[in-house]
Amino acid sequence: MTTTTPSRGRRRAPTRIERAAGKAAALQKPRVILALLLLLGLTSVMLLDGYLRAEVGGDERVRDGASSSKVPDKILNGGPIISFRGGQATTTSVPAKTIALTFDDGPNPTYTPQVLKILEKYDVPATFFVVGSMVSRYPGIVKDMVDQGDEVGIHTFTHVDLSYQSDARIRREMTQTQLALAGAAGITTTLFRAPYSSETDAIDNYSWPVYKQLGEEGYTSVFVDTDSDDWKKPGASKIVKWATPSGTSGASVLMHDAGGDREQTIKALPEYIEKMQAKGYTFTTISGVIEAQNTAARAGQQANAPVGTGGGQLQGGNRNGTDRLQAAHREATGATLYEGKALVVAVAAAEYTVPTLSVGLVIVGVAVMGRFGMMLILARRHYRLRNRRRFSWGPTVTRPVTVIVPAYNEKECIANTLESLAKSTHPIEVIVVDDGSSDGTSEIAREAARSLGMTNVRVIRQENAGKPAALNNGVRSASHDIVVMMDGDTVFEPDTVRQLVQPFANPEVGAVAGNAKVGNRDTVIGAWQHIEYVMGFNLDRRMYDLLRCMPTIPGAIGAFRREAVLQVGGMSEDTLAEDTDITIAMHRAGWRVVYQEHARAWTEAPGSLKQLWSQRYRWSYGTMQALWKHRKSLTDKGPSGRFGRVGMPLVVIFQIVTPVFAPLIDVFTAYSMIFVDFRAALYAWLAVLGVQLVCAAYAFKLDKEKYRYLLMMPLQQLAYRQMMYLVLIHSCIIALTGGRLRWQKLKRTGEVGTPAGVS
Repeated sequence: MTTTTPSRGRRRAPTRIERAAGKAAALQKPRVILALLLLLGLTSVMLLDGYLRAEVGGDERVRDGASSSKVPDKILNGGPIISFRGGQATTTSVPAKTIALTFDDGPNPTYTPQVLKILEKYDVPATFFVVGSMVSRYPGIVKDMVDQGDEVGIHTFTHVDLSYQSDARIRREMTQTQLALAGAAGITTTLFRAPYSSETDAIDNYSWPVYKQLGEEGYTSVFVDTDSDDWKKPGASKIVKWATPSGTSGASVLMHDAGGDREQTIKALPEYIEKMQAKGYTFTTISGVIEAQNTAARAGQQANAPVGTGGGQLQGGNRNGTDRLQAAHREATGATLYEGKALVVAVAAAEYTVPTLSVGLVIVGVAVMGRFGMMLILARRHYRLRNRRRFSWGPTVTRPVTVIVPAYNEKECIANTLESLAKSTHPIEVIVVDDGSSDGTSEIAREAARSLGMTNVRVIRQENAGKPAALNNGVRSASHDIVVMMDGDTVFEPDTVRQLVQPFANPEVGAVAGNAKVGNRDTVIGAWQHIEYVMGFNLDRRMYDLLRCMPTIPGAIGAFRREAVLQVGGMSEDTLAEDTDITIAMHRAGWRVVYQEHARAWTEAPGSLKQLWSQRYRWSYGTMQALWKHRKSLTDKGPSGRFGRVGMPLVVIFQIVTPVFAPLIDVFTAYSMIFVDFRAALYAWLAVLGVQLVCAAYAFKLDKEKYRYLLMMPLQQLAYRQMMYLVLIHSCIIALTGGRLRWQKLKRTGEVGTPAGVS
């Protein structure tokens, strides 16, 4: 055992990556804030879109048999229009031979424009009681209503029964709809019709306080006395019949331009207008009815008539014209106008974003399922190919190899690592490269080698220069033509090295990836990583091996031809993923890189979420750096071009693009559970989980792992996977904004030893 100690000169200058790290640290917080703001923005857009898409259905009553003991008789027996003046409620009836045609639940992009076209054709005005969420989604239709001379009233923002809502909810429903009207058409309105309302005699003790509250705030509540019941879709002829008042009575007539299939209403409307006009009826708006009564009252025509019985005939044309606002409309100004426009813009953004994300969801879903399918098919083929009795890499490799162990402050683990190597069934020399440790790693390594009787161990101590430099130092110092690289927190099984080097019997093979296992898998975090290693990493490697485009030889266990390493310039410091960097470089140099699943190494995975974040942050960022560094392989010829046009797209799609957008699956699952169909969304999520469980179970079978760890998989999908998404998204933001990271040392415990049952 020999020791090499560098001279104690001046401290080395920082590397390029370390210098950049100082600048990157100052920019980390703004980038984190940017990522959080983007996440908050997406969440807000999804919530807004879901809120806007609240279902609007038929006008069935939601209460039956409620008492009306607190409702004044003059209201129950009065006309369909209730106003409050001086704290007193009064009702207004529609004058004889007059129709106040009203439509509920719109606007709807299919039916409302057709209704407007029919009204314009017959020069007939109407009053539309609109749902605020629909107004914000289709503002142009509402503007057309107002410009055409029709009248608009409020039908709440989400079509909710206000009878059971708090005062704050009632106020919010009204205010939001007013803002939507302001943003869409520059107006507000004083008219209101409650969802699920009908005639005034149906007002009960639950709903009356709502009408009183709104009346005191200046709203006029509008009911019906003739219901077409078009929402029942009885056929056009019955809609016309049911909407026709008896004799010459006036009527507030209810139809619908949204809330379902309204084809029958569209068909019935022209017939109804022609029928009523033939009977001598005049059409007007709700404001027209109120104005007619006020005019009659001022003229003294109803001096002897009870208030609320109606009596004035409308004279002249049907429309009020487009040169002035309807009497119920108020011009929106100031904050109301600007807040309304902001609401419309926000809704437009949501209307564009959510469908776009939906397309992305489909693409991601296809990619995820495609990946699972590819992994299963190719992994099965790989397993059958490599386990055929006639399969052989060539003559058995028996010559000694060099095992390089880079170590930086590995006092907890280095003794276990050397102990595992001491049991190797293959002849080896061991080079421990102490990268300027301050915890006595080199002394512990020497003592462990002496106590184990290992005469084949060399400890080389260098000033701290980083892992790539330590590995390069070991390669230069290696005595043999095959070098095995492992981490200082990893232990090998006795047969690991022998299994790992057998592919070198094939002279085309330049590097071999081993099978890394999580040693500390008895914790929740460890179990999650164990599932990920077995399912993701190892199934992936089988697939990439079969396609001859292995992207990464894990730092925990990999073997290289020494000449191949020197040919590509050694381990590079250009990226934070030196293992991915050199693997791609091997491909580009024409060497074949393979996977040896029987060569197992047990590594200590991060034991805390913070350490896990740091590790995966470095992995994902380093992978992006390596791909960018070798981007020219896309246009190369030969082996380099093969990797560039096969391996690189697969890595980009499956390890970057798909994981970045994979949160859409969870986002839309939550969205569907809240706003669409909870049960269907849950079943869909369980179906995806089932597919993943099948893949994981097959991976565990191939690796002969215990299935009990799969019990942790549902929880992994709910917590661990989301963290991995955030890590990757954060890495992408850092990469896109020009930041850099430095290699980070994880805190180790040394708890991973030679696996039980392995001698």
